[in-house]
Amino acid sequence: MRLGTLGGLMLAAMLAGCASAPQRGERGEFFERELAVDGRVHRYQVFVPARAAAPGKAPVVLFLHGSGERGDDNRRQVAVGLGPYVRSRAEDFPAIVVFPQAPEDSEWNQLADVAFAQLDAATREFGGDPDRTYLTGLSMGGYGAWELALRQSYRFAAVVPVCGGLVHPRRPSMAVTGLADEVDPYAAVAQRLRGMPVWIFHGAQDDLVPPEYSRRLDAAFRAAGAADVRYTEFPDANHNSWDPAYATPELWAWLFAQRQPNAMRLK
Repeated sequence: MRLGTLGGLMLAAMLAGCASAPQRGERGEFFERELAVDGRVHRYQVFVPARAAAPGKAPVVLFLHGSGERGDDNRRQVAVGLGPYVRSRAEDFPAIVVFPQAPEDSEWNQLADVAFAQLDAATREFGGDPDRTYLTGLSMGGYGAWELALRQSYRFAAVVPVCGGLVHPRRPSMAVTGLADEVDPYAAVAQRLRGMPVWIFHGAQDDLVPPEYSRRLDAAFRAAGAADVRYTEFPDANHNSWDPAYATPELWAWLFAQRQPNAMRLK
């Protein structure tokens, strides 16, 4: 990223932080926001929890959607996956959730700077807790979760990839970058992220992203001696493993217990 771009991102984030954040109400609410990166405006949504659900600094979840939600309507990314789950629990879901939207025909490996900038802006504006910042995504967003975790692991206290992977022979553009020269990309990722709590979800009947990808990642993390790796495979689920994943009560108790004391501090 060019120095000028970095300065523009910092300025945009500072301006966002200067605006008065909406007061938290009795129910959580979704807010529409936008941020210019490299001369292009990227729109996103932020769920802000109810006052009683998250007193003080709230945890922050960055959610990366799948291929079908790409576009520029700033709507589709909250219609599938974590958005409906959070909306159905608007009174008591206890975290800020940031919902970037990838433009048509783009991949998350091309949009890491955008997602990070939107995460920073939302965390500042709505008083999020950098020590409790989490990353999740489904399908294309599951690949994106691995991508962003590898790029800036210090940001996140835990990562939850759903029906994702590292490589995709039928769609090589979606593959996680920086692994082409690795003899075993699964082992390489596990070594680099073995200190980060990870919970992987996949459907056993998935015919779009093979569950073998997640099985190999789980095995690699265990072989690397990862401190906290979990893998849940739903035996009857096809590609939509996100609905049962986000409806797993134990996920949220586990996730919000994780902390990253070395998280990047937002100035």
